[in-house]
Amino acid sequence: MKVAVLRAPGTNCDAETKLALEASGLRAEVRHVSLLDSRPTFDALVIPGGFSYGDHIRAGSVLARKAEKTLLAYAEAGKPILGICNGFQVLVEVGLLPGWKRGVPQAALGTNDSARYECRWIYLRHEKNKCIFTTGVGEGRILHLPVAHSEGKFILRGRDDFERLVRGGQLVFRYCDEKGRPAGGKYPLNPNGSQFDVAGISDSTGTILGLMPHPERAYWGWQLPEWTKERKEWGDGKLIFDSLANFLKGRV
Repeated sequence: MKVAVLRAPGTNCDAETKLALEASGLRAEVRHVSLLDSRPTFDALVIPGGFSYGDHIRAGSVLARKAEKTLLAYAEAGKPILGICNGFQVLVEVGLLPGWKRGVPQAALGTNDSARYECRWIYLRHEKNKCIFTTGVGEGRILHLPVAHSEGKFILRGRDDFERLVRGGQLVFRYCDEKGRPAGGKYPLNPNGSQFDVAGISDSTGTILGLMPHPERAYWGWQLPEWTKERKEWGDGKLIFDSLANFLKGRV
């Protein structure tokens, strides 16, 4: 079970993403976009966070064009794809999320309402869905993860598209308070102004997930902001990587 961690100029979360994958029992290899075979030779693909190509034009757009052929090939082969922060932006640009028409963007991740870079810990609620990356999370569970982005405002054309997400089991995470109550668009519970408090979605197959928070930065307990008080062994991010590992083990 080997996972490719995509790297491009400006990527800055590939090393810790690789470590998280390996800690969950997977073999991981950081592969530069120019060296990644368009054939789906890995068992899964992860697009980590960062500022690929300096966020020129808009976040994720250049990498989306560079890796489009490869990403579409992995999607067609049914291989799991995880996009974290900048990776989520790439998947939206390619049209793999929400994925109703692959290759054609149907949503956007715009500039934060605050018009600035937001780096903070937030709460998000796991919604009812069929995503393979959250099988070990549990419906309604509240996760504590950090965000770090300038363009994370999830935008759909309207409520009809949001309802389509819900009906299709594609709404995975929504921003909330520490008790799981919806953020209601309020800052800083909703750090970017995302419509309907959306923090992460999957495609209709559940094998492609994009989310703005960083699970690789909340894998071990010592990464958590209250570690010296709580002394937890693991963070909530571990659940996402473990779910991927269990899914791939089930395919062997």
